[in-house]
Amino acid sequence: MTSPHDDAPEVSAEPGWASPTGPGPDAAPPAPPPYTSPGYGQPVPPSGYPQQPPTYGQPVPPTYGQQPPPGWGARPPAAPGWGQPMAPPPGASWRPPALQPGIIPLRPIGLGEIYDGAFRAIRANPRVMFGMSAIVVTIAVALQSLVSWYVEGLVATQFDNLADELDPQGVAGLSQTLSASVGQISGLPITALATTVLTGLLIVSVSRSVLGQVVSVRDVLRGGRVWLVVGFSLLLTVAVSLVLGLGAGLVALVGVRGDLGIAILLGVVGLLAYVVGTFWVSVRTLLAAPALMLEGKGFWATVARAWRLTRGVFWRLLGIWLLTTVLANFISAIFTVPAQLFAQLFLGDTAGRSFASIAINGVADVIALTLSTTFVAAVTALLYIDVRMRREGLDVELARAAEQTA
Repeated sequence: MTSPHDDAPEVSAEPGWASPTGPGPDAAPPAPPPYTSPGYGQPVPPSGYPQQPPTYGQPVPPTYGQQPPPGWGARPPAAPGWGQPMAPPPGASWRPPALQPGIIPLRPIGLGEIYDGAFRAIRANPRVMFGMSAIVVTIAVALQSLVSWYVEGLVATQFDNLADELDPQGVAGLSQTLSASVGQISGLPITALATTVLTGLLIVSVSRSVLGQVVSVRDVLRGGRVWLVVGFSLLLTVAVSLVLGLGAGLVALVGVRGDLGIAILLGVVGLLAYVVGTFWVSVRTLLAAPALMLEGKGFWATVARAWRLTRGVFWRLLGIWLLTTVLANFISAIFTVPAQLFAQLFLGDTAGRSFASIAINGVADVIALTLSTTFVAAVTALLYIDVRMRREGLDVELARAAEQTA
């Protein structure tokens, strides 16, 4: 019987054992064995010896500490198929989509979503947003036209006497222009009051549309907080008028004393300060109307709270407010400018004093004021909701309320 080692082939070379301490100083280095190209399945020669590049189709031997490269023809990792969710980038956290029971998603929204939500609010409840608005604006424009026509007739005689002195030939039409301007200015408080009331009422409808609810005209008119909005608007108008009056009186006093250059300088600086101050106050009080309509607190507490809400977001509110104002004026001009040109060119009434001109301009004013008022009111309400979602987490409360009413 033979052992398993008896059949092993004999090796003629010296045994490859080396002393643990290494060869002596006088020992000659062992000669490297002759290199033979490894075939498939043969061991790779140890590192440190010269190696020949493998032939075509043979794998490249990796160096120590490196991963072997993919073989020839290795298939790359498959990309996700069409419709499969992509993995989030490193460091990004996945968030579920925001709940949207109504016209906007319940999260902080951008400018495009604010304008889209404003148009959605109009489509969601057209009976209130268009029907009620058209009725209120029609009544206001009719009263404004009557007041303007009556006042214009009263002051026409006085301006005729003034025009005889300044424009004896009547080439400039000074009398008609001045009397028409005074008549239009006298009717502005009526439409201003109507748009203020309408803005407050429409804010209620927009706030319900955020939750996917539709309110009726009776529900909108039921609350009496709209008069708080009217009172705040009147107080703000009186305060701005007093500041303007005091500034104009100071400039006039300096001019009467003979300092004309100083009076002109004060007038220019005061006018610039008045414009800047008007913009600043308008933005800081922009959220007062929706706060007065949607919060159940007292008047001054709500106004102070609305003032605090605009801190830190002044420039954003200013930009959106300016853009909204430009868009509203553009919408109004689409209807009012063609009506005025039609009255002047085809009716020959340059001053707009005839009944036909008043009727045509009145219809155009109703359409323009209805569209612009609903758009501005919807944007104002959504700005208020957006600021509260950013600063107070109102979106969480709205989502809870939407789930309870679902």
